[in-house]
Amino acid sequence: MKIRAVVRGVGHYLPERVVENAEFEKSLETTDEWIRARTGIERRHVAAEGETTSQLAIKAAQAALADAGIPANRIDAIVVATSTPDFTFPSVATMVQAGIGSTTGFAYDVQAVCAGFIFALANANGLIVSGQAERVLVIGAETFSRIMDWTDRGTCVLFGDGAGALVLEAAEGSGANTDRGVLATDLHSDGRYRELLYVDGGVSTNGLAGHLRMQGNAVFKHAVVKLAETAHTALGKIGMSGEDVDWIVPHQANLRIISATAERMQVPMERVVLTVQDHGNTSAASIPLALSVGKARGQIKTGDLLVTEAIGGGLAWGSVVLRW
Repeated sequence: MKIRAVVRGVGHYLPERVVENAEFEKSLETTDEWIRARTGIERRHVAAEGETTSQLAIKAAQAALADAGIPANRIDAIVVATSTPDFTFPSVATMVQAGIGSTTGFAYDVQAVCAGFIFALANANGLIVSGQAERVLVIGAETFSRIMDWTDRGTCVLFGDGAGALVLEAAEGSGANTDRGVLATDLHSDGRYRELLYVDGGVSTNGLAGHLRMQGNAVFKHAVVKLAETAHTALGKIGMSGEDVDWIVPHQANLRIISATAERMQVPMERVVLTVQDHGNTSAASIPLALSVGKARGQIKTGDLLVTEAIGGGLAWGSVVLRW
């Protein structure tokens, strides 16, 4: 017998405002065609004035709890992945805890930028497998629109806002790869690459939120290699390969990165869940958003083997293999 962290529910929330690529033509030297060709992005959602990361996270959490049929007071832990918290402190997770009406358990944030949800999911799995929690709410939520330099066409057209959430619950498994739940994780970071993707502000730097800065070509090269490698490593830990995968649910950063990674994994694009065209890059929110949308579309079904992977500033990257 082996304890597994099994997905019991999933949900997401997107701000009402939708920004089509054509809107950027009014203020930037760019076109809808240019953005689509280089990124695959067609539109993204942007939070309204006063709409915060915690508010998005609460709505995604409520949707996931409803899908799971589990009340908030039965959640033992809440782990939120975000790089755009409402405040320096308290954590977004504690604000979610209050927002869903929970007075039990504990809550904390994880910050690994676009890889944040992978790190949070690995954390949540560890809590369950070690017996520290029976049910964990794992959320990715971002308002990256707050840290965009709207004059930089190389970055501001890429990102969007949103939130996604999973409810994980401890369940007994046989220890075989046929078990439902998280089967393997693989995490990495390398701080030597800080300058490739960062925000030029912070509490102890200048007291300002700052703007996102990125060396796009360099990030692309690292992403394709590192994402394929971490996915292969995670699968290898349980003696599986790309041939065994029903769906890749990748970080939705750029269609070219997603396509190149799938090719390296020898998985056809027909078995990749894509939402980047509608959401853009929502950083830590992109994977749970894609999981929720993939389930709603009827793509992801109980028993499917999923590989989800992401890379973000740090650099930080990793992957999780789970059976739905």
